[in-house]
Amino acid sequence: MLTERAKEIVSNADQKMQDTVTFLEEDLKTYRVGKANPSIFNNVMVNYYGSMTPIPQVASVGSPDAKTLTIQPWEKSLIPAVEKAILDANIGLTPSNNGEIIRCIVPALTEERRRELIKKASGAGENAKVAVRGIRRDAIDQLKKAQKNEGLSEDAEKEAEEEVQKITDKHVKSVDQVIAAKEKDILTV
Repeated sequence: MLTERAKEIVSNADQKMQDTVTFLEEDLKTYRVGKANPSIFNNVMVNYYGSMTPIPQVASVGSPDAKTLTIQPWEKSLIPAVEKAILDANIGLTPSNNGEIIRCIVPALTEERRRELIKKASGAGENAKVAVRGIRRDAIDQLKKAQKNEGLSEDAEKEAEEEVQKITDKHVKSVDQVIAAKEKDILTV
């Protein structure tokens, strides 16, 4: 039977691991995979009155069709700054505007670019797994300290370690599934 302290350590580890998987999913959304996806602009920063701000916070971003992204800044004076931010972000899009709306045509991916994206996604997945395992290590260290300093029984500590390992396995598998889905998305022409 897990004590309150052991449950708290396991629960914190589970939450941190879930946050790691969520971060990975959000990061992978910013990869340009040949389909128009407005979230590609989530990390593109534009100079907005002296502070660097993500494009979706200064403009409405849309996707009227599968190959086009539109950005309509709330202030027309921002159009040049948004275009410069897109070019500087080096995301493979070339903006053009008609005075009100910026359009970006999403080019089809080359085979080489697809391989690069898969390699990048796999790297992000490995980093997420390393983070999950680091969280596991920290949780086990906390459990050992709790056994030593807080009177947690050895049985409760072992049981909690097993629980931490189970959630670690679950989140590592989750990372693998996220990466596999992204690779499939990248390879879909």
